[in-house]
Amino acid sequence: MSDLEQDFTNAAGAVKGLASRPSDEALLNLYAHYKQATEGDVHGDRPGLFDFKGGAKYDAWETLRGLSQEDAMQAYIRLVEVLKAG
Repeated sequence: MSDLEQDFTNAAGAVKGLASRPSDEALLNLYAHYKQATEGDVHGDRPGLFDFKGGAKYDAWETLRGLSQEDAMQAYIRLVEVLKAG
């Protein structure tokens, strides 16, 4: 496992121990970057009209289309660091 992958894994674990719940926007950002880092570009169909949460998650992930998995990992780590600090 590379240093980046280890830092990413550590950051993913640190999210569970945050002192307070992040905002909905921050959670969507975390979700999108995590999915991009672990699975790459969004795939599958967008959830239906009445699945608001699923649609928001899909849309957030969609905005990262084309971002490399390594860049997504780095961005995720930075997001977690900001949340831990603030």
